[in-house]
Amino acid sequence: MARRSRQFILDFTEVAIKDVPLVGGKNASLGEMYQKLMKQGVRVPPGFAVTAYAYRYLLKKAGIAKGIRKILKGLDTNNLKDLARRGAAVRQLIMQSKFPPELARAISQSYRKISKSFKVKAVDVAVRSSATAEDLPDASFAGQQESYLNIVGESAVLEACKQCFASLFTDRAISYRVDKKFDHFKIGLSIAVQKMVRSDKACSGVMFTLDTESGFRDVVLINSAWGLGEFIVKGAVNPDEYYVFKTTFKAGFPAVISQRLGSKEKKLVYASGGAKATKSLPVSPADRQRFTLNQKEVLQLAKWGMQIEEHYKRPMDIEWAKDGQSGELYIVQARPETVVARKSKQVLEEYQLKKTGRVLVAGTAVGSKIGQGPVSLIKSVKEISRFKPGSVLVTEMTDPDWEPVMKQAAAIVTNSGGRTCHAAIVSRELGIPCIVGTNHGTELLKNGRKVTVSCAEGETGKVYDGLLPFEVERTDLKKLGKPKTKIMMNVGEPQQAFTLSFIPNDGVGLAREEFIINNSIKIHPLALIHFDHLKDAKAKAKIATLTVGYKNKSRFYIDKLAQGIAILAAAFYPKDVIVRLADFKSSEYANLIGGKEFEPVEGNPMIGWRGASRYYDPKYEAAFRLECKAFRKVRDTFGLTNVKIMVPFCRTPEEGERVLKIMASEGLKRGKNGLEVYVMCEIPSNVILAQDFARVFDGFYIGSNDLTQLTLGIDRDSGILKIAGTSNEKSEAVKTLIRQVIHIAHQTKRKIGICGQGPSDFPDFAEFLVKEGINSISLNPDTVLPTTLRIVKFEKSLKY
Repeated sequence: MARRSRQFILDFTEVAIKDVPLVGGKNASLGEMYQKLMKQGVRVPPGFAVTAYAYRYLLKKAGIAKGIRKILKGLDTNNLKDLARRGAAVRQLIMQSKFPPELARAISQSYRKISKSFKVKAVDVAVRSSATAEDLPDASFAGQQESYLNIVGESAVLEACKQCFASLFTDRAISYRVDKKFDHFKIGLSIAVQKMVRSDKACSGVMFTLDTESGFRDVVLINSAWGLGEFIVKGAVNPDEYYVFKTTFKAGFPAVISQRLGSKEKKLVYASGGAKATKSLPVSPADRQRFTLNQKEVLQLAKWGMQIEEHYKRPMDIEWAKDGQSGELYIVQARPETVVARKSKQVLEEYQLKKTGRVLVAGTAVGSKIGQGPVSLIKSVKEISRFKPGSVLVTEMTDPDWEPVMKQAAAIVTNSGGRTCHAAIVSRELGIPCIVGTNHGTELLKNGRKVTVSCAEGETGKVYDGLLPFEVERTDLKKLGKPKTKIMMNVGEPQQAFTLSFIPNDGVGLAREEFIINNSIKIHPLALIHFDHLKDAKAKAKIATLTVGYKNKSRFYIDKLAQGIAILAAAFYPKDVIVRLADFKSSEYANLIGGKEFEPVEGNPMIGWRGASRYYDPKYEAAFRLECKAFRKVRDTFGLTNVKIMVPFCRTPEEGERVLKIMASEGLKRGKNGLEVYVMCEIPSNVILAQDFARVFDGFYIGSNDLTQLTLGIDRDSGILKIAGTSNEKSEAVKTLIRQVIHIAHQTKRKIGICGQGPSDFPDFAEFLVKEGINSISLNPDTVLPTTLRIVKFEKSLKY
């Protein structure tokens, strides 16, 4: 160890994770993977480390350590102008120092050796900083120092190494160390010199072995864009996004359960000649409209991600690249994920707006908090001294140079970037709400305007006009008891599923397809099936835009619906996720793109062509079969057999039999591979003929809204009608029907639950259901905790 600790150069074959003090976090991780994981098939480009001893040797031989201390003495990192002046002075001091000849010689010899191994005189390399306190489990130093790509030739490598040494004192690195209470002189800088992967001719990106927003650990999230990886890390592009579910992957169902196409407007490539080694180019429209990775490549990366996570025994933040010449994938960096993985799962923190307002701009939400303040529009890092603490930072994008002001912001809004870009990563670490990828935030948000930035409403973050009231609720989950009655959730938006999964629950009692169809598909299924014969030219053009890349338009519907359902199923796996078949009314179907050509105009769509009657109708059956294909893909291809199916608005047992027959012909046979099919109990006939329905289905789920309106003859959408007596679920007529169907369900050994709003709104109604012996109550997420507490208390008062 003594000899190694005084070496200038250590090859990746000579270092491992224990060598962080010698070669920094990045190099130690690269060496660890190169030695331990290459055997398992994980590909890592070769390279060598210029050690931290070499950095300290330079400071000693140049005699500049005292000068650096003098420059930094008395620094206040909140004074951005003073920070910038002192940081520049330190960097200049290092750059003006001469490399000791013996150090320069050692670097050159190692560079020649790696060039020779590739049979070239001067190989292209990446020269990256690796601080000795970098990439530790409780602090992310990623991006604090500089990296240089496409460096060719000995003199260029030496110059890049010196620039890396100087970058230990970038403004953001100095500020970050002060904030984290790291001593500037107890941290050394090592350098990774690694063979470049020609991703400028293909694609690259980042991969996390958890969901970066919620901390949900059972997925691998992969972001990808064309060209070299710097743009995706900095948030200069909106990347493609892929999710792989670890649990079913390991069980023999490797599948991409969700993918989203990014806009990928530009890419970073090699520059030929000139002072710069790289340049930015626009991406062609054709490449913007196609995915950067195929399914096989996504699954290969996900497998490597899981192997790396298993090796390090913690969630990981990984950079990867695809070589456009060989077509091979490589891992170029891996570090512990340091933010979301450390969040306490025992305390549930929920931010809620008490009212909404005018939305000024929207984008991708990072985190789930709310922040507010005056807009501080900063278009260039050169202007950050104008930033006022407590303001909402609005800019094109951020990189590590912005970090001194990011920590002072109430919220951050950027035009560019995805959920794994620099702004997103840093804002999570700081606990600040952030919205990325707004496209026009810098144009629409005026300097000084007071705004509220909300990331508490799902995947889409919104910037509201004005300072809106909001509240924060914190619940200690350790103190929450578990009732005998199953408490399930009503969930619609897949984007919220991973976050909602942390609320104590027994699964999903009602997953609504309508949210997926409205938000992700937007098109009437029959308009996709009959795309070539559509009469509405405008609708046809919209469909062509939304389904770009799909020759078979029906496949778009199947894929998008399957992906939405899969995210819901994965979030709660292995608990039951009961998905209700699409239950739009004809007027709602008509509002989908292309829908008017296929829908009748009904006087009362609420009791018209909806639910089961639609599925077996020859006019709609082909569309229902697309739905069935999506479910089969989720269960048989993705392996998510915790998905159960619920048939809505089924008027007669015979209707149920006809629907099940079509489902079976599409590979969804009730009872096969654990498939359970339930019926919504929302029509009086479902109760009156409950014995017969019990022979057709595996159980009942009471839809109290429709059951109430059809029992009492009330139009639930009408605010005009007022009747004497109780006109909600608490009506004795409704309760009599519910009591009756619960009794029959127990008698016929069928499951019985409820998924209406009644138990949340009326505590005494929830108590009635528990007393009658209902198996499960499915609630809206915001009411799960208070209702659970009430039911636990009530159950204790009963004698079971």
